[in-house]
Amino acid sequence: MVADGGPAGDAEAPGDVQAAGDLECAAAVFAEVRPRLFGIAYRMLGSVAEAEDLVQDVWLRWQTYDRAAVADPAAFLATTATRLAINVLRSARVRRETYIGPWLPEPVDTGADPHLGAERGEALNLAVLMLLERLSPTERAAYVLREAFDYPYPQIAAIVQVGEAAARQLVSRARKHLRSERRAPVTGAEQRRLLAAFVAAARAGDLAALEDLLAADAVSYSDGGGAARASRFPVVGAFRVAKYVRAFADRFWDGVEVEWATVNGQAAALLRRDGATFTVLTVDASEQGIGRILWMMNPAKITAASGGRSPDGRR
Repeated sequence: MVADGGPAGDAEAPGDVQAAGDLECAAAVFAEVRPRLFGIAYRMLGSVAEAEDLVQDVWLRWQTYDRAAVADPAAFLATTATRLAINVLRSARVRRETYIGPWLPEPVDTGADPHLGAERGEALNLAVLMLLERLSPTERAAYVLREAFDYPYPQIAAIVQVGEAAARQLVSRARKHLRSERRAPVTGAEQRRLLAAFVAAARAGDLAALEDLLAADAVSYSDGGGAARASRFPVVGAFRVAKYVRAFADRFWDGVEVEWATVNGQAAALLRRDGATFTVLTVDASEQGIGRILWMMNPAKITAASGGRSPDGRR
């Protein structure tokens, strides 16, 4: 017998309809939480590509999980993302030990992706992400959850599977580490000014101007990953950094166009030649001057930092 609605082959079984509806509901829940999941994963891993892969893994697990048993989907998904990130970070450390030259976090254009810093901008700055690399994966997770997303300590403890007192200790140790390794940063406006002044002095090969901008213990890091010509060791000290930058001024800046972007919540210079970005440059500064110069040059790691602005931040 054929149903009134048409050929029997076109009819959907009630179970199929229900399953499709459940999956649509699951997708809607996931889409709402996804920006936070990416924010956690990126801050944990310092890599856009790895963070995107991890979020996709969370989605696949969410599809097949017994969602009816989950009382708080957002908490469940954040827990899943954090625990996966801890595991990925442990294996990533092994890979980074064999990385050619300094490993710098992968920059992302937060002007184009405002969700990344929408809740809180903490643990997003590239210099901070560098320092977080020195923490244990569990310390990093606890710090990110507390400082970037303001999770309560009982929830942090449950996510990283420690007692509440231990969770507080993890965050406290991470804070002390960052305070000991990094001076109080300048305002965003002052950082932009110093970056623009550094680019001008570097382009001109002005040794005196460069020295004047740098803190006495300034360090220059270049991440080429073996795919771009870059120093394989950090350059340390204001005079040595200034000489290093001046030494390659003529050949490095030839034919370079500079555009400005908001990368990881702060001003960055996109250096382009023949229309293609080959370096993302930013600085970390305190009242003592520019303390860190980050030259991100690995082609595989700078694709997420695109788009340009004027030095005052306007498109």
